[in-house]
Amino acid sequence: MNNSKTRKKRRTSSRERSEITGVVRDNIESLIAVRDAEERKKSLQNKAADLLTKFSGSMIFVYVHTVWFGFWIYINTSLWRDRAFDPFPFSLLTLIVSLEAIFLSTFVLISQNHAAKVADRRADLDLQINLLSEHEVTRLLTLMDAVADHLGIDIPGKLEVEELKKDVGAKDVLQELELRDQKTAKNQ
Repeated sequence: MNNSKTRKKRRTSSRERSEITGVVRDNIESLIAVRDAEERKKSLQNKAADLLTKFSGSMIFVYVHTVWFGFWIYINTSLWRDRAFDPFPFSLLTLIVSLEAIFLSTFVLISQNHAAKVADRRADLDLQINLLSEHEVTRLLTLMDAVADHLGIDIPGKLEVEELKKDVGAKDVLQELELRDQKTAKNQ
């Protein structure tokens, strides 16, 4: 009898897990769909900047440049010294590398700007979800307090519960943070 109860509990918890997994799976699929849509919206220039940034941040990039610089220096210093097109201190190589650095840094900045926009949108979504959760928890706390009052249950720390039942708006939190930042700045 005890084994059958254990098996039944396992089946129930497996069902609960699969339902939760279903919700999680749906959320993940929604997030992937949104990311894919964002990727499709990217302009050709942003896609090119992301691709170049990805390549320049790879070890293949380092290897290619190591071989390229080594070959350049070898050609201009050893066997063909009399025919060197860029003798030491390699002014042409320095110019090319400087121009490459300018363009690469620009591509990286373009990619970072795009990533920052995406991060800001995700942060906004996060804030919305957190505010909704805060509102729901506040409502649940109010409901549970009403049930406790109806049943005549005395809750220790009633003042704290009353404080927690108040909705906290995002503007209030942001204003408090700004005030604290201003006080900190004045104290420094």
